[in-house]
Amino acid sequence: MGAIEIATARGAGDAMRIARRCLLDSGVVPDGLVSARIARSWQRSLAAGLDPHQNRPLMQALSAPELSQARESQQQLIDHARPAMAYLHSQIRDSGSIIVLADPAGLLLELCGDADFGNKAARVHLAPGASWHEAQRGTNAVGTALAERAPVVVSGAEHFFVSNGFLTCAAAPITDSCGRLLGVLDISGDYRSSHPHTFGLVCTAVQMVENRLFTSRHGNDLRVRFHPLAEGIGTLAEGMVALTGEGGLLGINSMGRSLLGLTAADLSSARLDSLFPVEIETLLDWGRRHTDEPLSICRHDGSPLFMRVDMPRSVSLPRAATPISVPRDALAGLDTGDERVRVSIDKARRVLAKSIPLLIMGESGVGKELFAKAVHQSGPRRQGPFVAVNCAALPENLIEAELFGYTGGAFTGARREGRPGLLREANGGSLFLDEIGDMPLALQGRLLRVLQERVVQPLGGGRPVPVDFHLICATHHHLKDVVSAGRFRDDLYYRINGLALTLPPLRERSDVHRLIAMLLAEIEPGHALGLAPEVTKAFVGHAWPGNLRQLANALRTAAALLAEREQRIGWEHLPEDLVAELRLGSTGDARPAAPESLQALAEQTIAATLAATHGNVAAASRRLGISRTTLYRRLGQLGKR
Repeated sequence: MGAIEIATARGAGDAMRIARRCLLDSGVVPDGLVSARIARSWQRSLAAGLDPHQNRPLMQALSAPELSQARESQQQLIDHARPAMAYLHSQIRDSGSIIVLADPAGLLLELCGDADFGNKAARVHLAPGASWHEAQRGTNAVGTALAERAPVVVSGAEHFFVSNGFLTCAAAPITDSCGRLLGVLDISGDYRSSHPHTFGLVCTAVQMVENRLFTSRHGNDLRVRFHPLAEGIGTLAEGMVALTGEGGLLGINSMGRSLLGLTAADLSSARLDSLFPVEIETLLDWGRRHTDEPLSICRHDGSPLFMRVDMPRSVSLPRAATPISVPRDALAGLDTGDERVRVSIDKARRVLAKSIPLLIMGESGVGKELFAKAVHQSGPRRQGPFVAVNCAALPENLIEAELFGYTGGAFTGARREGRPGLLREANGGSLFLDEIGDMPLALQGRLLRVLQERVVQPLGGGRPVPVDFHLICATHHHLKDVVSAGRFRDDLYYRINGLALTLPPLRERSDVHRLIAMLLAEIEPGHALGLAPEVTKAFVGHAWPGNLRQLANALRTAAALLAEREQRIGWEHLPEDLVAELRLGSTGDARPAAPESLQALAEQTIAATLAATHGNVAAASRRLGISRTTLYRRLGQLGKR
């Protein structure tokens, strides 16, 4: 049949008749005349040897004893379905409809509803004991929902048998927590009084049945209920998952599979860590301490999710489910999945109690000070002070007084009472010297003397003061190159380099998704903020020359631009210059070659930032996270090369 004839038929309202004729003549239904699902079902019905004009079942209805036995074998399904059927009956009362429950083979088990229509339906064998499998009754809501494993509506002439054309039916399959097909629930009525809400009603009722079955089966298991909205937990729209104490998957309801984009085939290999970016220990700990409060996380794609943990008292969780034995300290909080960061954390933890100086290296903005703070908070000096000194940010004429302190009247402008200095303030705690590679050469000798003798001599005289602190230094320079260039003392280098750790740049980390989720949780606690999928993809693929500092600033700005009830960060919430950079990166344009050293990278970052801010030094210094004085100094150093 040609396209013109089909178009004419559609215009005349005879598309269904034309589709049937094509099916019977050629076994093929042209596209666009009926839905793809109906077309597939018609072809299956024809392949089963059925004649659309003869509604004579290949299998006779079961006898009363046989039906009783069939019901007994499906008693659990019936028991849990009856409340949902009663709910449906209350919603469609006096509408001339019936509610039908069938088993996985299409055998009708239970029926309730309008008696008059029930009598009419019985004439086409729509009654308990009859099979409405597609191979028996052709295209129909019960059989087709089972065959397609999906909710369907079959109305009027869409039924394969012509004699069933007076029906309109909506059905949805019922599955268990392992994805196995248990049966189907159906609402059938006269097609002349069909209502579009019927489809939604039957789908809602099936969710009720499945949730009751889930709770019955997993009542003594660890259960997690989840939804993108906190208010969605406890409703029919919530996902539910049952877990072992080790994080293995025991079951998940169909709504949960839908929310996570899973198929029944995915369930055999699924575990907690493949479903959610959260560890089993975190869930167990939350469940013990927050029985009514939902846990807020971000999924792997950046979208928000709320989770409530149900831990029955009657179940004794395995030993593996108890809180983990690895210390849950500040260093552990930095472990978001990247192997290089994890190795650095492990090395730092091994020397915590031995006062070995740490030298943390990495590009600007990778989180060196954050790592240093975590080392301090995880070590034996955690009760003492943590004093951070940015050696590149202090003016050269004041850095000596700031570090070593001074007596009253030691120099013009000095405080009358003097000042102890940052080295003394760190006594009993940790001293963090950031950007130590930029410390003036003249002061490096004084610092070396303090580290060797453990005493501080204030400016202007006075008695030497003993000091005891754990030394942590950081730099974005490759210090050996700086030593070779004569700008850093080699003896000081070997004094501060007890254990050297290098933190990877953001572009090389494998845990960007979890970093984004962690940062958003810190920026807006309890709000479950997330990124739009396309923004997540752009963020993960971006080079981030400012590393974690730049990412955190971008997220903080975007969160501030969200409307009151918005939770998803999109392009419209990002600074225009960042959007331009992200979209340029997504086009696949070639990026500049990676710099050969940290110094070269710093120079490249400064140049790129100044270009992005059109030469505005104040704006560039804010974006880089350094003072204008430091930026001018760096520019001066570049000019000398």
